[in-house]
Amino acid sequence: MNPLFNKIKTLEGLSTGQSFFKGNGREFQISSPVDGKSLGSVTACTKIEYDAIVNKALEAKLTWQNTTAPARGEIVRQYGQKLREHKNDLGELVSYEMGKSLQEGLGEVQEMIDICDFATGLSRQLYGLQMHSERPKHRMLEQWHPLGIVGIISAFNFPVAVWAWNTAIAWVCGNVCIWKPSEKTPFTAIACQYLFSEVLAENNLPEGISNLIMGDKEVGQMLAEDKRINLVSATGSVRMGKSVATTVAGRLGKSLLELGGNNAIIVTENADLQQAIPAIVFGAVGTCGQRCTSTRRLIIHKNIFEELKEQLVKAYSQLKIGNPLDTTNHVGPLIDKSAVDAYFNTIEEAQKQGGKVLCGNRQLKGENYTTDCYIEPTIIEASADMPILKTETFAPILYLIPYKTLDEAIRIQNNVPQGLSSAIFSLNLRETEQFLSVNGSDCGIANVNIGTSGAEIGGAFGGEKETGGGRESGSDAWKAYMRRQTCTINYGKELPLAQGIKFEI
Repeated sequence: MNPLFNKIKTLEGLSTGQSFFKGNGREFQISSPVDGKSLGSVTACTKIEYDAIVNKALEAKLTWQNTTAPARGEIVRQYGQKLREHKNDLGELVSYEMGKSLQEGLGEVQEMIDICDFATGLSRQLYGLQMHSERPKHRMLEQWHPLGIVGIISAFNFPVAVWAWNTAIAWVCGNVCIWKPSEKTPFTAIACQYLFSEVLAENNLPEGISNLIMGDKEVGQMLAEDKRINLVSATGSVRMGKSVATTVAGRLGKSLLELGGNNAIIVTENADLQQAIPAIVFGAVGTCGQRCTSTRRLIIHKNIFEELKEQLVKAYSQLKIGNPLDTTNHVGPLIDKSAVDAYFNTIEEAQKQGGKVLCGNRQLKGENYTTDCYIEPTIIEASADMPILKTETFAPILYLIPYKTLDEAIRIQNNVPQGLSSAIFSLNLRETEQFLSVNGSDCGIANVNIGTSGAEIGGAFGGEKETGGGRESGSDAWKAYMRRQTCTINYGKELPLAQGIKFEI
């Protein structure tokens, strides 16, 4: 394994004092879906260990929130430089531990670098507003302060990038962070924490600015229940998100949720199919269909349905499936055997509901497939009324659905509980503008002539309905990590009251 992994494998117990990589709780054995080989084990933190980490964070908070925002930005800039230096090693580890292609693993680390750059600039742009007062010689303004401690629960499919979206912004806003990564991909998290601990040590800053806790949903529940955690940002399934949201709301805390996606692309008869096909295929099979923005449903105008269907089946036949560290392969494995079971169960249910499998539906065996996690991406011809279409399965299953009018296509797209990403392929201005209008896509992301996946960090990322309503990364998503304070300053000698109220004593 690469030098970065070899370094973190030598760490025992506490890393530089701030984070339990090996607690005294349940042990998790981690093996790669690529070849089945063991990466090692981690153990969950206990309640006592969890409280020790929170206390570390509380101590560090006082120093960090009183550090100027540009100075905090400089620390994040230095972390981005560390990531640049270790991009290849970390990208390879992401690919090997999670199973996505090496190109996607490197791209995920590049997302981390990009958000560090964005956050560094943001550290000088945490703007408030000034408003005119109705009272003479009064001034009104708003300012933003750190929340305190931000808890981050991340998922296996983007084991490092989504954490960075949250933590880079949270850091420059003056918060300290506690990260619970997926128990399926802990070693990439340890590597990220290790690199940031180097930055903290080099700048004589408290270790508790960034903290790592290991464990499953029980440890996540500790974060959700803890009144000392000012914001819980959770990425994962709808079921997990509902549990977190209910628990955090019960203590009147703040939560930021990025949950399931069930994303659709509408292809009109005015589409450029040569442009659409690569976007559809990557959206459906990238990360082996394990992105929250993966394309699940393809809604195709009836006049081009057969033509596009034929071209997609041909494109799928050319996919190379195998070891994701081999850059000639397009598709790697699913994360584990349970994901494979969900893949086959979903296809079986779709067939019961009238779906027709056009390609795929096969587990790959042989010397090139050293685990049971390699499957063929599948295309299913479907009808819009199939109940299975409303369910997200984290696997490369693409449903093809015909439509007659754009109004019908938009209704089909929106008729699911999730509302993350959406796209339309059309060269017709009226069609694309209708798709983007208030009567069009109901998703948090709406793209024209690009696919559903591959968001850039400059825009706010998130979705509506059961996707949770949260926004991360760019634009003004930073406001979720701060508290707003409205201030009124009276610089006159009189004390006039608002709304003309008279009160004399």
